[in-house]
Amino acid sequence: MDSSKSEDCEYFGKIHGIPLYKEFIKYWNDVETFQARPDDIVIATYPRSGTTWVSEIIYMIYKDGDVEKCKQDVIFNRIPFLECRTEELMNGVKQLKEMASPRIVKTHLPADILPASFWENNCKMVYVCRNAKDVAVSFYYFFQMVTSHPDPGSFGEFVEKFMDGQVPYGSWYKHVKSWWEKRNNPHVLFIFYEDLKKEIRKEVIKVIQFLGRKPSEELVDKIIQHTSFQEMKNNPSTNYTVLPDEIMNQKISPFMRKGITGDWKNHFTVALNEKFNIHYEQQMKGSTLKLKIEI
Repeated sequence: MDSSKSEDCEYFGKIHGIPLYKEFIKYWNDVETFQARPDDIVIATYPRSGTTWVSEIIYMIYKDGDVEKCKQDVIFNRIPFLECRTEELMNGVKQLKEMASPRIVKTHLPADILPASFWENNCKMVYVCRNAKDVAVSFYYFFQMVTSHPDPGSFGEFVEKFMDGQVPYGSWYKHVKSWWEKRNNPHVLFIFYEDLKKEIRKEVIKVIQFLGRKPSEELVDKIIQHTSFQEMKNNPSTNYTVLPDEIMNQKISPFMRKGITGDWKNHFTVALNEKFNIHYEQQMKGSTLKLKIEI
């Protein structure tokens, strides 16, 4: 494992104790000093937790269900990724600065290191939480297909790193707890991926109302149709197929892979599952956050 740790050091550094891509850290001051606007809406998640799905739902709400407007550009231009910075391709801060209000902002940052201006301006924030086992599975495949990542090793080895917080954005446990602690803030909506899968209509209405809009039946129907997994998987503006294989090799694994709950059962051995459960109980001890492992 030591060799893989040294390999990881080539790709990741740390900011506030959290592993993050070195290119993001290099320009961290731009993120930390980012100036939010009061009508910004933030979509926050730990990676691989339904970010793109909820982003498209919220974009549809802002465009009053106009599918054509949602297809005019790729999602990472319509909803910039705040802390993402690569020399040649993406610059979330720059995109956002040049964008007219109201802006929709994507981030994977924990609540405690989100730029202070978002809290100071009472921006509305939607946090999506997905059960840790499914996140680990999805993150493993994501690691394989994004070429800027080191080799994740076997699934078992990756899960060990995941449990130890030795992956980009660090500990899943600390991340979800940081946002769970904000759940009573009237400007924060904490929702679950599993609820979206089980009761999409109810959850979409909840998001519409949180954003201060009226949920007409027609709008809700359009959103549910447009943001179904199959629609988004086939939609070039949401499936990331516009990115070249040199950046994201979807021949290895599609960005929109399965979009289901419970896929962890196809990957965890009995022994790994038992180990994970013990670790989970230790890490989440004292937290009132209860996740839906199964629907």
